[in-house]
Amino acid sequence: MKQLKELFSDTLVYGISSVFARFLGYLLVPLYTNIFAPGEYGIVGLVFVAIALFNVLFTMGMESAYIRYAKNRDRAKDIFKTLQLFLIGTSLLLGGLVWLLQPIIAPQIGLNPGSSIYLMMIGILVFDTLAIIPFAELRLVRKSIVFAVLRTANIALNLGINFYLILIKGFGIEAVFISYFVASFVTAFVIWIITLPLWKGSWDREMLEKSIRFGLPFIPAGIGYVINEMLDRFFLKEMSTDSIIGIYGTSYSAEDIVGIYNACYKLAVFMLLIVQMYRMAWQPFFMRKSEDEDAPKLFAQSFNYFNLAAAVVFLVVSLFVNEIVAIKIPFTEATLIGDSYWLGLSIVPVLLMAYWFQGWYVNFSAGIFISEKTKELAKITLIGGVITIALNLLLIPHFGMMGSAWATFFSYASMAMLIYRYSVKSFKVPYQLVKNAGVLFICGAAVWIKPFLTDLNFSELTASFTLFITALILVGLVHIGTFSISKSKG
Repeated sequence: MKQLKELFSDTLVYGISSVFARFLGYLLVPLYTNIFAPGEYGIVGLVFVAIALFNVLFTMGMESAYIRYAKNRDRAKDIFKTLQLFLIGTSLLLGGLVWLLQPIIAPQIGLNPGSSIYLMMIGILVFDTLAIIPFAELRLVRKSIVFAVLRTANIALNLGINFYLILIKGFGIEAVFISYFVASFVTAFVIWIITLPLWKGSWDREMLEKSIRFGLPFIPAGIGYVINEMLDRFFLKEMSTDSIIGIYGTSYSAEDIVGIYNACYKLAVFMLLIVQMYRMAWQPFFMRKSEDEDAPKLFAQSFNYFNLAAAVVFLVVSLFVNEIVAIKIPFTEATLIGDSYWLGLSIVPVLLMAYWFQGWYVNFSAGIFISEKTKELAKITLIGGVITIALNLLLIPHFGMMGSAWATFFSYASMAMLIYRYSVKSFKVPYQLVKNAGVLFICGAAVWIKPFLTDLNFSELTASFTLFITALILVGLVHIGTFSISKSKG
């Protein structure tokens, strides 16, 4: 239990800072959705899809390689300097290539060739890339508070510039990217100063080659992840007018649908937050504990606790989503999400469940990392990408945004089960898979039952509270049994 407290304490630090940072960042959603039209917000979403996709190519899996090999502190300085120099060279080279391809890429993300937003996109990619190794170092040596302060300051700076440019200066969507660019530059500059002593190391060609072999499989894996996470916006952008009218009964543009989907997708951030803050602590933790005798039992217990936290988040957001989006921003008439975007709220429970499965994927990845079989990640995420593409093509013409949400769900669920299969072969962990699947089923059933209760004259809030309490009791009973089994096996 002492070792789990180490994981939970780091998760808590990352979590508090992430909650605060996400809270600050989420203040941008009501700003954007109450000022920008859905079509404009759709362009913002498409540009960030491009940033996420190119980020995979720019970083080349070096963050994971650094965490894997720099745990050997005797060689940490050499590894740090080598990988940073490598990323400086490759990011500048790739940045130039993306600039030359502007006439092809820009129209695909809703921009005109020569747009200043496109140039800022490249700058964001370069500065974000050059910060990943220093941030990985902070995680590896458990400087979680410094990490948290920097991440929070990044969001706060981004937020402040956004509000200044949009509300005071009257800028349009270009303000979104100016803010992001400045915040990325300042953050990269500060963290470089903090990690300056690590530049005293020496160039290590052998370690670079080893890191590249370890990291390169993360490129197709990362591309698969971006396909699963964001490519649905491009499929929605291609919806025909007939499909939109047939599904939604009114003449929205395809850009409007992308904007609505992008805004409602943001509500799944509550589950993503749990996954990301857990991942920040989890990866360095399982690498440090991988050689301990009780590591398998420890990993299984961590998985159980993760699912308990995820269940609470899923129930709160899914059952009370209508009340959440209608929250008024203090001193304004604006709501958390503008009412012109509420058309897409039905996708939220499906996306929350999809991210829950992403959390399973993160848990199960331990065996792949420990055994250094990262090539399996590429296979798994590309399979997930194929599922995403196929289901988006099949479902969007008939179900629109809900089709995209279900495509994401099935993709992440498939990936979680695939990585589980590969991981336990490499590093056996007694996960209580059936019992934890039962927790997902209970939570999903609660959301599915809610409309039947409201049809029986239960008020919206009464139905939500009744189902929340009932589901939480059932989840608690399942988890009591799960924890007791884990302890008896230990």
